Amino acid sequence: MSEPSTLGAWLARLETLHPKPIAMGLERVAEVAARLGVAIACPVITVAGTNGKGSTCAMLESIARRAGYRTGLYTSPHLVRFNERIRVAGAEVDDATLIAAFGEVDAARSRAPGLVPLTYFEFSTVAALSIFAAARLDALVLEVGLGGRLDAVNIVDADVAVITAIDIDHVEYLGDTREAIGAEKAGIMRAGRVAVCGDEDPPRTLVRYAQDIGAPLWRIGHEYRYRAEGLQWRYEGPGGARYGLPHPALRGRYQLANAATALAALDALAARLPMSGGALRDGLVGVELAGRFQVLPGRPATVLDVAHNPQAARALAATLEAMGRFPRSFAVFGMLADKDVDGVIAALAPRIGVWHVATLPGPRGATGAHLALRLVAAGVAPNNVCVFGDIGEAWRAAAGAANEADRIAAFGSFLTVAAVLAAIRERDLRAA
Repeated sequence: MSEPSTLGAWLARLETLHPKPIAMGLERVAEVAARLGVAIACPVITVAGTNGKGSTCAMLESIARRAGYRTGLYTSPHLVRFNERIRVAGAEVDDATLIAAFGEVDAARSRAPGLVPLTYFEFSTVAALSIFAAARLDALVLEVGLGGRLDAVNIVDADVAVITAIDIDHVEYLGDTREAIGAEKAGIMRAGRVAVCGDEDPPRTLVRYAQDIGAPLWRIGHEYRYRAEGLQWRYEGPGGARYGLPHPALRGRYQLANAATALAALDALAARLPMSGGALRDGLVGVELAGRFQVLPGRPATVLDVAHNPQAARALAATLEAMGRFPRSFAVFGMLADKDVDGVIAALAPRIGVWHVATLPGPRGATGAHLALRLVAAGVAPNNVCVFGDIGEAWRAAAGAANEADRIAAFGSFLTVAAVLAAIRERDLRAA
């Protein structure tokens, strides 16, 4: 088979290389990385958790860059372009770099002693690590895709393991209790190396694992803490106290916990990556991350959030409430069928007046009709639920119905936010 010549063709091919979209385990990924000779020479922070991973990673990258360090950042999924997943020195890698890395990974997995099947995420992860290994980095931040213990990024030994808030999600792979999920996420810890936990009530399995392997565990509210003080906040941790810190540019009071967790991780690396107070402040003010309570310019007020489980939905609901009162609030809502649809609805129903729901693409997408049924079952009046063929159509209808003083909130999945962003871009191109 000839090698693809475009990034789009490569990504289409990646979806065909393994019979399952998700296949947990490290052996295959480690084998291909070893064949490539991938070696990461800089300090590594690996970030797991149910909610807050992306925000914490973004803050770590932003602060480290303001301190003058050359950073690498690996995240998933992407919203608009695959290139978003791999950043070097704050910039997304270009198509040519990705195509070259994909070719190297494909050649390595095809060599003797035999062909190694890789999933889309596993192939992407090895390619990312290969790019990072050649990039002369000072610091690397890796976001876990699913779980931790068996996630592809866990072939790299983290110098600091970060575990953010833990909730019930991906039960078919991680278990249906916080204790089971905590055990999976704890697997990114390494003996003798600091682990930072941003969950205020960490599962016992996580705490026990840290004790069993001898990983110093820094817990929010114990070894480190934060306190809001009006327009500023303070952090206290093993590296000392930081006062008069600006709130992160990422909206929502819950982001202070993520910011404190990022600062604790940097405390653990202070000997290798010292950070000035100015870098911390500039990094917090300058951090950007699409789809995390992202408020678009203009009116009506439009909020995009990838919240797709009850914990994230409760945080979104609290932040919507803090925005103040609006005559009407519209939802553009789409979810995957294997998520806790009822839990997300319960958290957000008090904040939404009119629901525009639609089917997400792919076999996992919940249908708009199913979402409408769940909304009515939760007590939403049927005349306040509108079903559309796709998210773009739902957003256009909400934008057409809303007045300038109203609010539109799009949430439920990365796919939902991505589709709204695509619809907005299409509208803007037509208007240009």
